Amino acid sequence: MNLVERRGLWFSISLIAILPGILCMIWNLATVGTLLPLAIDYTGGTQWEMRFEQPIAPTEVRQIFVETGYPDTTAFLVEEDGRTVQLKLKTIDPDQKDTLIAAVTARFGAFDERSYRSIGPTIGAEVSQAALLAVIAACVLILIYIAVAFREVSHPLRFGTAAIVALVHDVLVTISFLSVMNLVAGWEIDALFLTAALTVIGFSVNDTIVILDRIRENLRRHRGESYATIANRSLLETVHRSMATQITAMLILVALLIFGGATLRVFVSTLLVGLISGTYSSIFNAAPVVVAWEEHSLVGKPVPEKINGLVVSA
Repeated sequence: MNLVERRGLWFSISLIAILPGILCMIWNLATVGTLLPLAIDYTGGTQWEMRFEQPIAPTEVRQIFVETGYPDTTAFLVEEDGRTVQLKLKTIDPDQKDTLIAAVTARFGAFDERSYRSIGPTIGAEVSQAALLAVIAACVLILIYIAVAFREVSHPLRFGTAAIVALVHDVLVTISFLSVMNLVAGWEIDALFLTAALTVIGFSVNDTIVILDRIRENLRRHRGESYATIANRSLLETVHRSMATQITAMLILVALLIFGGATLRVFVSTLLVGLISGTYSSIFNAAPVVVAWEEHSLVGKPVPEKINGLVVSA
């Protein structure tokens, strides 16, 4: 299994996974004016969840808000029985809320208010800025840590850069997934998405460091072998541990996705896709990036193998 030799294929798969998100962001910028489909957590507005006595079409509820002066309202079902509708619209005043309640009740009957919250765009901007600074600080600390921990090998910063590349890859794949789901199901980036993205970053870096550290160890143990051979050996020695660790977490997320209810669906789905991407990038991106940098080639060369002490071509 010469994984490093096929790095051109792995890089192409990563590009294919990221490309839909880039296209969706261009589409959003052209149609909405923002790169990402932001929820009211970042743009400001009101989220209102209503549960009716009978199944109802969300478009019918939305029509009432449109007629009352809220044309940008979005509405969708959040329960499988078709009775709970979640609406998102610009911030409304208390008097306007009473008017909307009366209009909805007159047309569809009484309903239970499951949740109602308003948030200003300033809070969302502060949270986003803090999260971005946290990610930048984490990247800098990762580079410093790896530069110190890997100081015995040549070019230790390459290992840190490879870890950052894998981290950015996972974030981009996660954003790509949610951008596509925004077009398909109206999903938006909210505070829970930010939580999922930061969790994915943590998992990705943890798994990547394990693989890179094994490369560091094998560079001392197998000095007569080529760089690509050592990297490939390190991958094969750690791939089972990486897969077992991540699959265990994925099984829990699958259970939450099935039994956790509609309110957790976006968060759990995003986290699940991020963990899958993190597993992939740790194995198929991080180490191949280091080898590609060493060999100055994105396309791998055949990795020599040793059989009974003799070196043969792979």
